[in-house]
Amino acid sequence: MDSKKIVASLKNAKKEYKTGDTVITALAPTTIDIYSCELTLIMGPSGSGKTTLLSILGLVVYPTTGDIFIEGTNIKNNSEKELATIRLHKIGFVFQQFNLIQPLTSLENVMQPLTLLNVDKHSMTLEKAKRSLENVKMADKMHVLPKRLSGGQKQRVAIARALVTNPPILLCDEPTASLDAKSASFVMDELKELAHKGKAVVVVTHDLRLKKYADRIIYVEDGIISDKLKNEEDYQ
Repeated sequence: MDSKKIVASLKNAKKEYKTGDTVITALAPTTIDIYSCELTLIMGPSGSGKTTLLSILGLVVYPTTGDIFIEGTNIKNNSEKELATIRLHKIGFVFQQFNLIQPLTSLENVMQPLTLLNVDKHSMTLEKAKRSLENVKMADKMHVLPKRLSGGQKQRVAIARALVTNPPILLCDEPTASLDAKSASFVMDELKELAHKGKAVVVVTHDLRLKKYADRIIYVEDGIISDKLKNEEDYQ
């Protein structure tokens, strides 16, 4: 396993939304570091601000105030084009609903990010996609359409797609919420293994059952982060 290093940081990052004369604070000023070789759970009840936190880490939403660092670089003054390039190279995304392209096979779905990267040689793209599917134990399903896959298999294809560009950061938004217990366990085992192989894996969830997979847990309640769970009943 590689030694831990900081791959993403927030420094006093705050997110507010204005609705008429009302200002809503989705995330209070937050300072955190995200490490490689670690599976970090971001936990909180619905509306707590956990998805806002994940979205800021993923450069999908930008803080109202504060700074974001990706591998030590402050991205505050980056253009939209530069930010899109960082997302493509540095950050992999996994979603609750998989977001697979239905007419494409597993292999073709996994190849999509490489197409965006303009990887010229088709053979190179193909081999990288195959290897990514092998890493999540889905090589035998590479020519299968999403409609022929179980929920757990779809999520593993989605993870393979997120990993095909070899990003240092993997952000997962409720990746087990649509899965049965067995599939959820398999997916979390995969994510845990990826973290221990060197990735910084961040999983947003409201499911307290996932705590056993975490190397670190960040709780978010009312837009405020903490390392302690305040009220377990909020997660029911």
